[in-house]
Amino acid sequence: MNAAQRLFLDRGVAPTTIEQITSAAGVAKGTFYLYFSSKEDVLAALGDRFAWELLARIKSAIAEKPNARWNEKLATWARTAVAAYLDSMPLHDIVFGFDHGPRPPTREGLTNNAVIGHLSALLQAGTAARAWSIDNAHITAVFLFSALHGAADYAYTKEKRLNRSRLAHRMERLFFRAVGLPRG
Repeated sequence: MNAAQRLFLDRGVAPTTIEQITSAAGVAKGTFYLYFSSKEDVLAALGDRFAWELLARIKSAIAEKPNARWNEKLATWARTAVAAYLDSMPLHDIVFGFDHGPRPPTREGLTNNAVIGHLSALLQAGTAARAWSIDNAHITAVFLFSALHGAADYAYTKEKRLNRSRLAHRMERLFFRAVGLPRG
């Protein structure tokens, strides 16, 4: 998978062959087919790994603040997700099909994945602790996850000089508004 990722980032998905992947990985073609049936399978596995690494980064950032108040946990979630997304945008675009032909994300993936699930759990726990009041933690998490992607994509493509800190602060404020917290 590491070899495929490097090749996809350097050359693109379409021009990269399975033979190039196995050669770069130092394995036989047969070994590739023990784990994957196609490049699409590798892309799906890279997408899963991408999501788990993003989630690990978010969890780690929140864990660094064990005594944080709920608003600090939510702000950390937003800031870390923005930074991680921007740091890995080229890989994101490859594994989720933005740079090569039609491979649109599934509706299920856009509304129910590990990252959204983590945010939903955080929102539910904050609601239970009376830190904020929301009607449905999962719908709010889907909304915020989608908003984060949209805002980061907009800033990345439209701002002449992307100010990551300003974008992270904007997302933090949006997250706060969505749960009824003061602007912070």
